[in-house]
Amino acid sequence: MKKGLIHIYAGDGRGKSPAALGRALQAAIEGKCVVIIQFLKGKGVEDSDFLRRIEPEIKLFRFEKSDGNFAELPEAKKKEEIVNIKNGVNFAKKVLATGECDLLILDEILGLLEKNIVSVDDLKAMLECREETDIILTGIKLSDEICILADEVSKIETAKFKVWE
Repeated sequence: MKKGLIHIYAGDGRGKSPAALGRALQAAIEGKCVVIIQFLKGKGVEDSDFLRRIEPEIKLFRFEKSDGNFAELPEAKKKEEIVNIKNGVNFAKKVLATGECDLLILDEILGLLEKNIVSVDDLKAMLECREETDIILTGIKLSDEICILADEVSKIETAKFKVWE
């Protein structure tokens, strides 16, 4: 049995999540099932209503309860959200172990590594459960240790060009 591919969209530029969503739409058009789990974005991201309308082909999950961005939360609220985030990570493991989808997108999971919410070993163990499921990981910072796990890495940078006068 072949293992699913691991793709990473990383970098400080804008467009990582939209690129992953584009791959999700492409997979859904091909008749595949897609699960998206978003981390560190809170529950109030506006695109969720649209994405929920394209279920069951694309299923979106957020486990955080706060409306605000994780980085802006007070410490006590962050501790609560870490429990919710870890529930999301455990759900991702279950999705992979059961082969529930053809494509799993773990949006901003690299940020969980950066914030020490999950370890590299935790992520490696999760990825090993993937069977034939393709996985997309997104986030800003990418270490060599994570990079070597991927079949494909895309570095997203924002470039500003001077307009012709």
